[in-house]
This record gives sequence, structure tokens and C-alpha cells, in this order.
Amino acid sequence: MRRLIDNGTTPPARQPYIGHYGRLRKAYLEGYRPDLYTALVASEKLYEHCAEIDVAARSRIDLIMPELAKSAGATEELKAKDQLAWVGLMNACKAQAEEIVKHELIYD
Repeated sequence: MRRLIDNGTTPPARQPYIGHYGRLRKAYLEGYRPDLYTALVASEKLYEHCAEIDVAARSRIDLIMPELAKSAGATEELKAKDQLAWVGLMNACKAQAEEIVKHELIYD
């Protein structure tokens, strides 16, 4: 039976993409949870963890945004009548959704 010996010429495995929320999670772990950060780095699961957090945060924002927009009154009628007010409401809703997600997933 032949065994392959790694002589350092094999390229390292490609790490998964971590987006904005994944980078926020990584920075939080590095600064405020060094024990968990070190454990994830040692087990080579840090980037996978951050990628999962990023996906979860984006899907949670997509879920929360319509509810916040509806409660704020950002309707298609308002969009047709006063676009500037609608954009302002949608930006406020997005900021609220991001704060909720940061509290629930990033800084937990």
C-alpha cells in the first residue's frame, strides 16, 4: 500500500468566503472571546463558523425586513407617491434589522 507524504508542495485548502457579518463575528471573537477564537483557529473551523454566521445573518435580515417595512408604513403606494420618504423608511428598517441581527448572532 502506497502512502502519500505531504512535502509542503500541495496548495492549502481554499477557505470559505466570509462576508460582512462573518468578518464582524471574527473581529468580535478575536477581541472579546479569545478562548473561543483560539479554539476555532486550532480546530481550523474559524472560517467555516464565520461563513455560517454570515449566511444566517443575511437570511435573518431578509426575513425581518418585510415585517419592519410593513410596520413602518413603507408601502408601494408611498413608494409611488413620495420616493424620498420611502427610501428613508427602508434605510431605517435596514438599520433596525442589522442591529437585531448583530445582537442575536454576531455579538452573542
